[in-house]
Amino acid sequence: MKKLFFLTIIIAFLVTNQKSAAQELKKLTLDDVIKLAEEQSPNALMAKHRFRASYWQYRTFKAMYRPALTLTGNTPDYTTANTRVWDAVKGEYVYISTNILQNIGSLSLQQNIGFTGGTISLQSDLTLENNLETDKHNYITAPLSVRFVQPLFRYNSLRWEKKISPLEYEQAKKTYVQSIESVHQQAVQYFFALALAQINKQISEMNYDNADTLWKMSQGRYNLGTIAEDEMLEMQLSWLNTDNARKEANMNLRDREIRLRSFLGFNENVNIELIIPSEVPELQVNPQEVLELAHANNPEMIAQQLTLLNAQSSVAQAKAEKGLNANLVASFGLRDQDPVFANAYSKSNQQQTVRLGITLPILDWGQGRGRYQMAKSSLELAQVTSQQQRSDFDANLILDCEQFNLQAGQVATAAKSDTVAQRMFQVAYERFRIGKISVLELNNADTKKDSNRRAYIQAMQNYWNYFYNIRSLALYDFINRKPLETDYEKVLE
Repeated sequence: MKKLFFLTIIIAFLVTNQKSAAQELKKLTLDDVIKLAEEQSPNALMAKHRFRASYWQYRTFKAMYRPALTLTGNTPDYTTANTRVWDAVKGEYVYISTNILQNIGSLSLQQNIGFTGGTISLQSDLTLENNLETDKHNYITAPLSVRFVQPLFRYNSLRWEKKISPLEYEQAKKTYVQSIESVHQQAVQYFFALALAQINKQISEMNYDNADTLWKMSQGRYNLGTIAEDEMLEMQLSWLNTDNARKEANMNLRDREIRLRSFLGFNENVNIELIIPSEVPELQVNPQEVLELAHANNPEMIAQQLTLLNAQSSVAQAKAEKGLNANLVASFGLRDQDPVFANAYSKSNQQQTVRLGITLPILDWGQGRGRYQMAKSSLELAQVTSQQQRSDFDANLILDCEQFNLQAGQVATAAKSDTVAQRMFQVAYERFRIGKISVLELNNADTKKDSNRRAYIQAMQNYWNYFYNIRSLALYDFINRKPLETDYEKVLE
């Protein structure tokens, strides 16, 4: 029996130690939460992947302006048919049976010309033709040919892409930085939501202990006849309410902890305890400076430029399509054939082509003109919308700056009010214990104590919300006085 008893104690000890080891307590400051959110939160990872997609889209645009080397071929290319050919002896067309196997290869180098919208290419072709009817073969070569294609009076998509794509990539870079600032703002929200839950739990525990003490005290006074029954019942009701509030605060704390833990990418074995900041930076921003920084850095400004550029591109395309379109094609090359491979390259003959094709709408019932007018209207609408958005952006930004400049004072006032309310309650509590004030006066002091404590946490949250909002709009670190930057090469790894 003794051995069984000791074995049970050892097993219980090991299980307890294992559970304790599995649980990890992390004490985090606001800076810790913000840094962790930036490094490992799902929102930060999604921002990274969106930027990567934009980067590869920009790389695709850049590739359009670089030479493209292409190898194509058909092997085998087998044909059997009756082919119509001209018989010079008879002076008429005759049909002969063909049974041909070809192997065709082509190597081409092509370059887009962004300024003109044309293309220039170099090409080399080699064909081995086997005539299975006669059991003969022939090498057909085109060692080198140059081809130039130039659209005339047409919409130059390459020229507009060269204007739009670099701006889109610049917008993507600034949007990524702004997305990280949004992650910081979310981190502030989650941090103070849990911080408030921690404060509420502390308040509920303290209120429960005070209510329990006062109820027991009121029972003794009631038995001595120094207070009425309704006052004793009032204290009992207060004790019951604080017990319910304590349980609710515990549930709310668990909920807020789970949300922050999920946001930071922690598993359920991590317990979080927050260290609430005791002060805020003494920082005032100049609204005009913030406005200038936002105009230079905010991706919304680039988005407005892109809207106008896309509208202008649509106008140019509609205008080109309603008039004369032409294609100029010119080529020059060498060509030869011989049963011997070396000879097929030794005496090449010249071949050249020049062709001009035109398209001119004669009767389209106003379709081209209609598309052009719609594109012009869309451009005018984009210009008006952009001006209105710029005005709204500026007005809201200045208001946000003024609001931020008030927050440090709000935090200082809330901190002082919290201290005063705590002291008022202590005084009221002691006076109630010696019978100098009523239950209502004590409850009033208690309510002020709790509300001012919560107001302090809310004031801290407001300060940091406005702080990171201003950073996000201007993409500027106002404490260290430098632009917000990131290592884009590291993001792309």
